[in-house]
Amino acid sequence: MRDPAGLSNFVERVYDPASPVYHQFLTATELAARFGPTERDYEAVKNFALGNGLAVSATHGNRMLLDVIGPASAVEKAFQVTLRTYRHPTEGRDFFAPDTEPLVGAALPLADIQGLSDYSRPHPRCRQSAGAAAKPQSGSAPNGSGEFFGTDFRNAYAPGVTLTGQGQTVGLAEFDGFYASDISTYAAQAGSGRGNIPVHTVLLDGYDGTPGSGNFEVSLDIEMAMSMAPGLSRIVSFEAGPYGQPNDVLNSMLSYSGTIKQLSSSWGWAWGPSVTTDNIFQSMEAAGQSFFNAAGDSDAFTTGANSENGVDNLSLDNAPSSSPYITQAGATTLSMSGTGASYASERVWNWGYDNGSFIGTSGGISSYYAIPSWQSGISMAANGGSASFRNIPDVALTGDNVYVGYGDGTGGGFGGTSCAAPLWAGFMALVNQQAIAAGRPAAGFINPAIYSIAAGAAYTNCFHDITTGNNAWGGSLGLYYAKAGYDLCTGLGTPAGQNLINVLAGSSAIQGIVREAGFTASGVFNCTWSVVAGLRYQVHYKTNLLQANWMNLGSPVPATNTSLAVSDANAVNSPQRFYRLIVSP
Repeated sequence: MRDPAGLSNFVERVYDPASPVYHQFLTATELAARFGPTERDYEAVKNFALGNGLAVSATHGNRMLLDVIGPASAVEKAFQVTLRTYRHPTEGRDFFAPDTEPLVGAALPLADIQGLSDYSRPHPRCRQSAGAAAKPQSGSAPNGSGEFFGTDFRNAYAPGVTLTGQGQTVGLAEFDGFYASDISTYAAQAGSGRGNIPVHTVLLDGYDGTPGSGNFEVSLDIEMAMSMAPGLSRIVSFEAGPYGQPNDVLNSMLSYSGTIKQLSSSWGWAWGPSVTTDNIFQSMEAAGQSFFNAAGDSDAFTTGANSENGVDNLSLDNAPSSSPYITQAGATTLSMSGTGASYASERVWNWGYDNGSFIGTSGGISSYYAIPSWQSGISMAANGGSASFRNIPDVALTGDNVYVGYGDGTGGGFGGTSCAAPLWAGFMALVNQQAIAAGRPAAGFINPAIYSIAAGAAYTNCFHDITTGNNAWGGSLGLYYAKAGYDLCTGLGTPAGQNLINVLAGSSAIQGIVREAGFTASGVFNCTWSVVAGLRYQVHYKTNLLQANWMNLGSPVPATNTSLAVSDANAVNSPQRFYRLIVSP
């Protein structure tokens, strides 16, 4: 990147309600021009590849990635390695890898080199239970299993909400394909217009879209998104196949930032943390995209990068679960009243030792990323979290006893944080539908907002706080347990419907002409707005609508009542004055 510090600074400001660039997101083209690698640097890397006998197989508009292919001998020459074949210790297959770290000249502008090994391929974060764990039987699945299905998720997390995601698109990161018949069957059985949602594919890295053994994950993701948002304009599946490169998928999703504002990934991979992956995620933030990642299904992350289940262990498929630039989603076990009728209760999803391994929602502490500013205001004294490093997850949604149609006509129950991430993407489609309808931009990266909510009186109205259960397992020394407020099992909890939508969409923000040209006032301007108690507000003004930036009328202050009286003494005899009220957590 030509200006990584500038990108980080812009992201901080674009999510600060007091900033003049608040929610003034950039296009992919603007991001590349301001922060991306230069054309000169991109050409230097191309020339290096071509000079070493490699062919350019794909270029990227923002110049963050260059895809190359070539014979093993050319790869060895270019990166000063010897490629060898080894027996995989756990997967019953051979894998290739270099015998040492790759080397290039110090002047070559490379941040990462990926694809020199297939030791770790992307793995789905979705589990099919062997039946050891007891599950609630309160869902409306068409097979009579009691598994959760279709509108059950809206009844639990968006009761009474009339928003459907109309006009919005959900993008999904995938490393396999799906059977169209499975999706159409699920949509028809779930009803409420879901059969009208087109599912498009973007094929990457030479993948032809033929479904493989991981098709259940792709079907699950698509079905969860349409379950929460039955009126979506479309769902886009970005598919690179089982040998695909994650950064190619993520960068392609970024390139659609003008039309796709909510994204999800339910896959994990090794080789992380990665500088390039972080650059892509930060660019998504700057472009106003919300990205939800399934935090993991291996119960509590252990302490230290090289530990048995360390979230930053390079050899484990835990990436990108520690990234602070995306929203990490944990999972719960949901109980409903009636047959999928209404929310009853939740606890931490943890099947314990099931089907040969410990299975449950992951959470823990990164050993690589410092605690982000938006998380530093949360007390970690009672939950076992860190005041210095990034804590995981951020939020949760149900990930137990979920019905999935997959396998070209098969249906069955699954669990995992894989369910939570696309459900959250569907929920964000509801948020952004409301925001756009009111003339506001998409919500983008929600972490600064939701952690502000957690620090205020609006928290209990916006989230279901999960206080029962744990994600402890045999090797985690008793970590972690659900606590009141934030914890390292389910984060801040699960969405509580319209209240959270209102805050994230900024429904209390009012913008309008309150003084028109030629109007003369003899006194102070006064106005009253209705605002949710516990939030903070700030009034901005312009003297004309062509003015580039809004100006602050005063510092953000907390709303103690639901009615706010705002006065502006400077408005006396002003021929023109425009106001807006910005409400934030």
